[in-house]
Amino acid sequence: MIDLPSPLAAALETPDAARVGAVLAIDLGALTANWRDLAARVGPAECGAVVKADAYGLGAVPVGRSLWQAGARSFFVADIEAGVRLRAALPQARIIVLHGVPAGTQGEIADQRLVPVLSTLAEIERWRDHAAQLGRKLPAIIHIDTGMNRLGLPLSDLDRIRNDLPSLLAGLDLQAWMSHLACADDPQHPLTAEQRQRFLTALEGLPSAPLSLSNSAGIFHGPDYHFDLVRPGIALYGPNPAPWMPNPMRPVIRLLGRILQVRSVSAGVTVGYDATHRVTRPGKVAALGLGYADGYPWSLAGKGQVMIAGHSCPVIGRVSMDLLTVDVTDVPEPLLNVGGWAEVIGPARDVDQVAREAGTIGYEILTRLGARYHRVYHGG
Repeated sequence: MIDLPSPLAAALETPDAARVGAVLAIDLGALTANWRDLAARVGPAECGAVVKADAYGLGAVPVGRSLWQAGARSFFVADIEAGVRLRAALPQARIIVLHGVPAGTQGEIADQRLVPVLSTLAEIERWRDHAAQLGRKLPAIIHIDTGMNRLGLPLSDLDRIRNDLPSLLAGLDLQAWMSHLACADDPQHPLTAEQRQRFLTALEGLPSAPLSLSNSAGIFHGPDYHFDLVRPGIALYGPNPAPWMPNPMRPVIRLLGRILQVRSVSAGVTVGYDATHRVTRPGKVAALGLGYADGYPWSLAGKGQVMIAGHSCPVIGRVSMDLLTVDVTDVPEPLLNVGGWAEVIGPARDVDQVAREAGTIGYEILTRLGARYHRVYHGG
């Protein structure tokens, strides 16, 4: 048996849960507590919320609504499609589109009251021209690249803005200048401090506007990095945003896989595709109802662990599309029930630990969580 909050335990007994092989439980109370903790840490700066990639796989609409109720007012998404979906749920929120203004999208962005992040001179001109057509100012954030070499204006382009301010920024409601830290999760990396200084130097001679630099990890570098607006993402969802210290965030998700079958095996037999696992002692193998199609990494074959009734059970054999096989030999018979649940991610094995075992990062584990899970939102 798994010790679960009563609303979650009840949700596992519903017909919807019975129809699927796995359940993803999302604790909205923990999520909003994480946001409030970050907001208190960075005050008086504004604490936004990054809900791109469908809120890191947890559902941008329910997550966004909970964070709005908690006090968040600025939400960051990657593209226009995500912004439009979130706008329908949060009509009053400031929704910021990180991928800017692709050609031909100006009308929809303006109609949906989205705030584009402009990363090129061409985007600035495109948005300015659309503002002129509408005869009103349009909101924008301008991204300056200070060392990521991904999105953002190169520092060399800033002279064009300085030299052509009245024309280039005409019609823009400039809501912030922003940049993005490349190495904030490494407290010893010199680039973090260098980027902060480059950001400040780049702003000389430019119009005054709020400043935004820090992602989740940047927040934990202290007040010098908070400026006017911070952009936490991964920290909201539970993984450790500052790997050099104990995790300050509350866990948000539990992933539970249904036990579909338990079989006895003898020494010498093999388990799963390609016969990669050979049983070395008589025992028991359980099949669980999730696999790589649900975002459980294929690389965890022979490395992963799940928890059943407080017992750690190794993943054996290949990870299949829809199934995991685990060694349950050491789980006492009365605790091993077909139709019961194994905890794949939870308090005993959190997202960061699963990511380490898979040779990846918590971001990937979260954002790959599959659409087939029955999702249970609780604690909100």
